[in-house]
Amino acid sequence: MAKTLGVGIIGSGNISTTYLGLAPLFKGIKIRAVADINNEAATARAAEFGVEARSIDALLSSDDIDLIVNLTIPDAHFDVSKQILSAGKHLYSEKPLTLSLKDGLELQKLATTKNLKAGCAPDTFLGGAHQLARKLVDDGEVGTLTSGTAHVMSHGMEHWHPNPDFFFRPGGGPILDLGPYYIANLINLIGPVKRVAALTSMATPTRTISSAPRAGEKIDVTTPTTIQALLEFESGASITLSASWDVWAHNHPNMELYGTEGSLFLPDPNFFGGKVKLAKPGKKAKAVKAWAHPLGIPNQKHSEGMMANYRCAGLADMAVAILEDRDIRCSLERALHGVDVMVSILRSGEEKKFIDIQTSCSRPQALGVKEAKSLLKKQ
Repeated sequence: MAKTLGVGIIGSGNISTTYLGLAPLFKGIKIRAVADINNEAATARAAEFGVEARSIDALLSSDDIDLIVNLTIPDAHFDVSKQILSAGKHLYSEKPLTLSLKDGLELQKLATTKNLKAGCAPDTFLGGAHQLARKLVDDGEVGTLTSGTAHVMSHGMEHWHPNPDFFFRPGGGPILDLGPYYIANLINLIGPVKRVAALTSMATPTRTISSAPRAGEKIDVTTPTTIQALLEFESGASITLSASWDVWAHNHPNMELYGTEGSLFLPDPNFFGGKVKLAKPGKKAKAVKAWAHPLGIPNQKHSEGMMANYRCAGLADMAVAILEDRDIRCSLERALHGVDVMVSILRSGEEKKFIDIQTSCSRPQALGVKEAKSLLKKQ
């Protein structure tokens, strides 16, 4: 069997630059072509990164393409992913996998029927910081995890995004847009969720865009923009998750986990790196010494400074998993469970009751230093 899978991309928007720019760091994948419903966009992106531009139909039928990455807008994820699997190609999707459990289950059935593999972002939980937290949990440094908190709050996207409409419609909102990062990391650290409850609301019925080129235009808000959720895990742990686009400022940490033998403080799961702190009984929290994990090393300059960005790690792990016939860390099973959790949170807010989660999954295999290095090419 070949040591590299030929990869195609459907969707030539901003996120495609991340995949095209970072893919060369990893083993197991070779991006050969991009496609888009807008042929001009595909052609421009292909020229920028030195790959081919193909029509969507041509990409789906290309013999040199084994795996296709779905980078379309979330509302199109299901239809495009179904096309990819129906064409006999392995699938890797940007988050969220789908906007409903029903659609996710249909993709799972199709992949199984066609003997294909499917995976889904986010892969940030594979980052050095979150895998260090995973090691601390697995090594028993905090004992049995019993509870915790997670907060992802801001004042939305209309202040910087040129076309923020989707974020405030059904299928958008902070749970389906940012929730995948938090849910995926909680599954990584704790395991599957058993049931959820939530209160949901929206601060205003409209938003005013303040970014160019549509500054001053008002858009309707038709999905909850503040969600206060309670997640009960199969392990017995309970997590409070606050997600909002109605908050101007706050001092809540991104994620804290409390165990019988200590407390763990984690950086933003939207990113790969950051500081992990540990507090043992009767002691103040101290930063845990960073380990030599390659997916935690800062490699890109951002407004906040140098940060670690290794998106494509999940895609590379999937490709290598296919070649080695092992479990995919960013698997369809776990992404589907994440969708189940998120849509159940929104449903709980509507129905004012606890919702039992229909799906389950296993925790992904940890990605230690040695395993992470094995995914990277020698630079």
